[in-house]
This record gives sequence, structure tokens and C-alpha cells, in this order.
Amino acid sequence: MSADFQQDGYAILPGFYDYDTQITPILGYIRRIIEMVADKYDVDAPCSTPHEAMTQGIMAIAAENRAWAGEIYDAVKQIPAFMQLVSHPENAELFKSLRPGSEPGIAAGGYGIRIDFPSEDKYRAYWHQEFPAQLRSPDGIVFWTPLLPVTSDMGPVEICPGSQKEGIVPVEQDDGGVGKSGAYALRLSNEKERLAKYQSVAPLTKPGDLIVMDFLTLHQSGANRAAHPRWSMQFRWFNFNNPVGARIGWKGSFAAGVEFKDVLPELAV
Repeated sequence: MSADFQQDGYAILPGFYDYDTQITPILGYIRRIIEMVADKYDVDAPCSTPHEAMTQGIMAIAAENRAWAGEIYDAVKQIPAFMQLVSHPENAELFKSLRPGSEPGIAAGGYGIRIDFPSEDKYRAYWHQEFPAQLRSPDGIVFWTPLLPVTSDMGPVEICPGSQKEGIVPVEQDDGGVGKSGAYALRLSNEKERLAKYQSVAPLTKPGDLIVMDFLTLHQSGANRAAHPRWSMQFRWFNFNNPVGARIGWKGSFAAGVEFKDVLPELAV
């Protein structure tokens, strides 16, 4: 697996997390939060099971008022079982196995639970590297794992294998015509020409599976065209020992209220 990761800039680890002990508690807590928001606003939202709540329930709430679904988005990041997974020792061990000699750290503000609603492209992340959006250190790894089984119509994450070998790619700001801002508005310099060099993959995964990606691997969120949201967890770990990270004081980017162009202006076109 380590050899594949070094070659392709990503790897898939089926069943890396235990579904019963590590995923189920998060799903149960999500169901309860959706149920509480539905009760708060008196919305008839099906919530008898986690799957029902995360598909039909949250869609019923969003149909009444999109901002109410935003409350759920903010709340689920604070679930204790999720935070325990973010900081689990097995993540550190995996990082060290992929980056021998590293000193792993967790990127503050670089973890969360995404709820990608159908056809809501304003919050879709286009082709990017993780480093300009996160900073901390270019020697970092994204941990991406789904909370519902990912099907092709839900827009699985798209990855360009081997693209991490290109190094740090300059970026520019572009709102995409839909009012994107912050990290969502980053676009690769000469994007079309860069992407033409690679054959992208879009792996289908299920809860418990883990995708790890190098901070420099080109990837994007797939377009969700299903009838319900795509639920996934992301957290970022980085190497304190990397000299660029040390030079910038391991600063974060947008989530830390800092723009990458103020820390590493050479990244900006």
C-alpha cells in the first residue's frame, strides 16, 4: 500500500475503520441532531434510522429552509465520536508508515463532516491541491471516508493519480460564476492543460473505507446528481518536520482566517 501511495499520490484502504465501534456511534449522533433540528422547527422529517435521517430527513428540512440544514452542517462537526476518530492513534501510525521519519500533526480547522447536497455546486470543490487551501505543510495527507455508501450518481471524489509529482501548483481566484469564496474559489493555474496529462479515477467507497491522498495530489469533489446528500468525513494530518511548514510556522489558510497569498505569495498567480 505504501508503494502505491508513493507512486499514485493516493491509496484506498477498505474497512480501515471498524463500522460497529467507530462509524455507528457517529451515525447515531447525526440522526439525533437531525431529529432535534426537525423538532425545533416543527418539520415533518423522517428520522427513524440514521440512513433515513441523513437522506430523507435532512432533505425535508432543507426544502423548508436551507439555513436550517446549515445548522446541522455546523453541529455534526462537534460530535465526540467524530473527534475521537479524527485524533485516533491509528491515523498517526498510518501517517508515519506513509511518511517515515515524520512528526505528525492534525491540521486545526482541517477536519469536518461534509454534506454535499444534490446539484448544489456553489460549495463543490473544483480541481485543487490540498496545500494552498490548508497550508500547515506541503507534506500532508488527507483522510477521506464516507458516512453513506458512495454511488456513481452521488459524485465520488475524483483523483488524478501521480499528479503529486508535479509539486506545488500556482493557483488563482475564480468564483466559478456561482459566488464561490475562500478555498472554494481556488482554481489551478493553466488548469485545462495540467489535467490533460492525467487519467482521473473516481473510486466508489462505503462507510469504514478510507482514501488517503497526498496534499499535492490533484482532486475534486464529484458532482452530486443523486436524490440525497453525499455524506463524508475529512481530516488532514501534516508533517511538522517539513522545512516549508516550519518556515511558515505551520500556519493554516482559509479555515484559520489566513489567505495563502499572504503566507506564500509565490503560490498566487
